[in-house]
Amino acid sequence: MAPSAAEADSAASSSGRLLVLYASQTGNAMDAAERVGREAERGGCPAVDVLSMDGFDPSRLPSERFVVFVVSTTGQGDPPDSMKGFWRDMLRKDLGAQWLEGVRHAVFGLGDSGYQKYNFAAKKLDRRLSHLGAERVVEIGLGDDQHPSGYEGALDPWLLSLWKSLNETNQSLLPRVSDINDPNLSTLGDPKVHVIYYSSNEVPQDSILSDPQKIINSARTMSPALQFHDDGGPPYMLQMVANQRLTEEGSDRDVRHFELEDPSSAISYKTGDALEILPSQNPSAVDAFIERCNLEPDCYVTIRGKSVDKISKGSAVMSFFATAEHEKEKLQYFASPEGRDDLYQYNQKESRTVLEVLEDFPSVQMPFEWLVQLTPPLKKRAFSISSSPLAHPNQIHLTVSIVSWLTPFKRTRHGLCSTWLAGLNPRKDNLIPCWIHQGSLPPPHPSVPLVLIGPGTGCAPFRAFVEERAAQTVAEPTAPVLFFFGCRNQDNDFLYKDFWLTHAQDEGVLSSKKGGGLFVAFSRDQPQKVYVQHKIKEQSARVWNLLLSGAAVYIAGSSTKMPADVTAALEEVICKEHGVKKEDASKWLRDLERVGRFNIETWS
Repeated sequence: MAPSAAEADSAASSSGRLLVLYASQTGNAMDAAERVGREAERGGCPAVDVLSMDGFDPSRLPSERFVVFVVSTTGQGDPPDSMKGFWRDMLRKDLGAQWLEGVRHAVFGLGDSGYQKYNFAAKKLDRRLSHLGAERVVEIGLGDDQHPSGYEGALDPWLLSLWKSLNETNQSLLPRVSDINDPNLSTLGDPKVHVIYYSSNEVPQDSILSDPQKIINSARTMSPALQFHDDGGPPYMLQMVANQRLTEEGSDRDVRHFELEDPSSAISYKTGDALEILPSQNPSAVDAFIERCNLEPDCYVTIRGKSVDKISKGSAVMSFFATAEHEKEKLQYFASPEGRDDLYQYNQKESRTVLEVLEDFPSVQMPFEWLVQLTPPLKKRAFSISSSPLAHPNQIHLTVSIVSWLTPFKRTRHGLCSTWLAGLNPRKDNLIPCWIHQGSLPPPHPSVPLVLIGPGTGCAPFRAFVEERAAQTVAEPTAPVLFFFGCRNQDNDFLYKDFWLTHAQDEGVLSSKKGGGLFVAFSRDQPQKVYVQHKIKEQSARVWNLLLSGAAVYIAGSSTKMPADVTAALEEVICKEHGVKKEDASKWLRDLERVGRFNIETWS
């Protein structure tokens, strides 16, 4: 039976289309996916669609011919939230080995080789696609945050291989493949957005202007990637009611305790959840940006996509608008494969802002339409919630390190979100756009013993755990809790010192009477450095006895060496107390993880 006209059109459009599906948690996979889309458009691909996985119907996958997947890995090898539904569909048992026959795929993963399950989500997806009959265009690419050039150190050569293989497979898909890595743009085409300017007395009467949540939602839908990512506008606009410094004033570390609440309604969250915050920019930086873009400070601007699902960015657009020859040459060099490492050093390593880049290239007078396309959306920042809803039903507490660092060129940089939060005045007009998401640490049942390990701000979720268990103790029996905390000095950065000590006394959750314990490692208070892993080994028998009684292990904190060092210490405990070899101890922990009793939440 011959295919219908509609089916034939669909097949033709699929064969000439490159579909890019991404799953991102922090935004890096989205950025990488958009770069794939930009380069494909530059190579003359007739149709390119860049979509979040939760914006695509998996049942349509067999009708696609060329699909690129860009996937990050979160937590303990978990897929990002936007991939979970897609992944469940891909694991259906009724899908046969020929379900994706005729589909050619490529997978690029973003991960951190410091983690045990490095790029786990991407590797699993690549294997599953092959099992279902899809054919690899190129071998899987594995981006690594530990690489000197970040994930782009692997993305650059992987893309070169991808375009070469796709062109060999179907030349009509990329008729201008040689243009992809040509930094000299001779034609630019039209911008994909339309900007409408109004004077201050022409502002349209629009209810959106009086509703901050609608304004944020409208602005975020201008990003083609965010438009399909199903988180919408912020469900909460929380007010800061407490801003307390936890570290001593003389300490070189500034860690804050923030308390947020909803002035109008209750907040629904669980212990172990994470709060995502969309920060505001520094007003002086906004003023400088407006001036650099030659905009009127009081004018009202609306931006509409001419073809919303096709808004893309041009990697060499700035060079097109540069009038100074030396600036044009430098921008073209940055856009070339040879200049990629120097671009990474200039941009990512120095954490340059859009405004700083524009100021470094003053001859670039870019139309605002193009600037909107080139500027990435502001990313949300996620923080572990450090309060229990049982103890604070209408509040969320956060434990936040106010981030600052020196770049390779000795510029002092400040974290946008943490610095903004630290500058807010409690009880003033400071509504904070917030989203609540399930974290990597599932809330334990009151009857489950706990071994909690959280040095530094890693203590945040465990403050919530201890608060929750203390509240549960009033109504029902609860199991013991061991908590291992670490910091530099007892006097400078023993975060929540009074809180922990109170719960370690009398009949407290961490008290020895309850079978619990509080163990603190002060790394700099003695000649030899002492860390949480040393305290774990010191308490080897207690840790092992709790593990034997069904304890769950939770680890939170920095993603550098700590998780591996703590895991190694736990393996030593098992070897010593159980009398087994290291391989068996490792398997013991993997078995714990498989049943949900070994959980890690880390951040860089």
